[in-house]
Amino acid sequence: MPANSPAIEDYLKTVYAHTEWQPEPITPSGLAGALGVAPSSVTEMVKKMAAQGLVQHVPYGAIRLTDAGRARALAVVRRHRLIETWLVREMGYAWDEVHDEAEILEHALSDRLLEAIDARLGRPERDPHGDAIPAADGSLVSEPSVRLDEAPVGHVGRVIRISDRDPAVLRALDDAGVGPGCELRVTDAAGEASVTVDVAGSTRILAHEAATGIWVSA
Repeated sequence: MPANSPAIEDYLKTVYAHTEWQPEPITPSGLAGALGVAPSSVTEMVKKMAAQGLVQHVPYGAIRLTDAGRARALAVVRRHRLIETWLVREMGYAWDEVHDEAEILEHALSDRLLEAIDARLGRPERDPHGDAIPAADGSLVSEPSVRLDEAPVGHVGRVIRISDRDPAVLRALDDAGVGPGCELRVTDAAGEASVTVDVAGSTRILAHEAATGIWVSA
């Protein structure tokens, strides 16, 4: 199976995404859950990727990308996030509608078309959710951040990125005026229940589930 097969690309992207915002590597069971496949399927695929020098893995241990695997994963992430940005800016999609479309298109677009999209968009550095778009050479723009549910009361920060895992949460945050680039101040944290923030002079109570998917500047 070639390294640029859609299946391998999906695996590499998922392994990369797991550690993009936290340090713990993904386990085979975690990878199976993230991809919605059987553990036996993960075992076979990881063996194939290890044989191609894309991941490092010991039986029952964590899965880590090699330099080659990381480069391949970043290329797929670049495609995905550029497509999401293009769909929002040029095609009239909302930010909660683009993930599934990008999952399909990221395997279909030629490098030439991707470069044309990147140029037309003005070489964007972040997608509609605030995630950094890797440059063609694999480099990324990053800055120190803290997850909103872990930020102390009184913390003031700019929203850097919001997880796109749940479209319903994205719609709720849109209604609350919370999105990448906005500044907020944490005014109360009710444990596992909610986080209260001030956004542009308005008080917003965000469910804990939403707060765990928001990263603000540290």
